[in-house]
Amino acid sequence: MPQAFTVAERALIRSEFMDRWGEFQSLREGIWLRRWVAGANAGKPKIKSVVQSMLDRGLVEIDDPQRGVPTARFTPAGIEALRAMAANRKHLPPDHYGHLIQELQQL
Repeated sequence: MPQAFTVAERALIRSEFMDRWGEFQSLREGIWLRRWVAGANAGKPKIKSVVQSMLDRGLVEIDDPQRGVPTARFTPAGIEALRAMAANRKHLPPDHYGHLIQELQQL
């Protein structure tokens, strides 16, 4: 049985992958993260607590390229959790996230 996302994690996933003006972000692109601008962590990815929770449970991994945007990408366990989330129409309504459900079927 795949791990379930928390309420906050489901909200983040819906927010990150929702259809925006006819365009949507692919699961392959992951969840975009920001970088620390100053301080001891300058240049490192800024990881929100909700992303840290998924990271701690092995549902995402951080991809931090030398140049470009750091991302949290779903691991195989994370993809299985997404499939379980997509199975519940309340958690991932097909009328708003059909593109995401279709992408999950292709993975």
